[in-house]
Amino acid sequence: MRKTSCTIYTDGGARGNPGPGAAAAVILSQDENVISEVSAYLGITTNNVAEYEALLLALRRARDLGCERASIRMDSELIVRQLNGVYRVKDPKLRELFGQVNRMLRDLIAWDVSHVPRTQNKRADELVNEVLDAHERERREVER
Repeated sequence: MRKTSCTIYTDGGARGNPGPGAAAAVILSQDENVISEVSAYLGITTNNVAEYEALLLALRRARDLGCERASIRMDSELIVRQLNGVYRVKDPKLRELFGQVNRMLRDLIAWDVSHVPRTQNKRADELVNEVLDAHERERREVER
């Protein structure tokens, strides 16, 4: 793929908060075609950590795809407001992840991040739930 602009939808979640967590992202080309979907199981974590991990997962994949500009869409108001400088990052773990995200964002020519309702982030949310459901099935199989 030539170096270009991407739209990135990310989602992270934990069942139990903290609980089993997953991260996922959907990356679209300039013409709005899906060029990548990525997801990962995170182990026991919190929702906010999972949201940051989802963004890191997405930024790594976008870099691999040659994206130089990114429009990031998330349904986590907290993370969006932290990245836009509206909220300070107080939690030590989130501060560490915030720093990693900012280092990756500096490698882009341009980026923006905005909040979207969960209904506009449906596919990333589905990917998170697919990962968590698969992990739950595996856990139950091991217990048998």
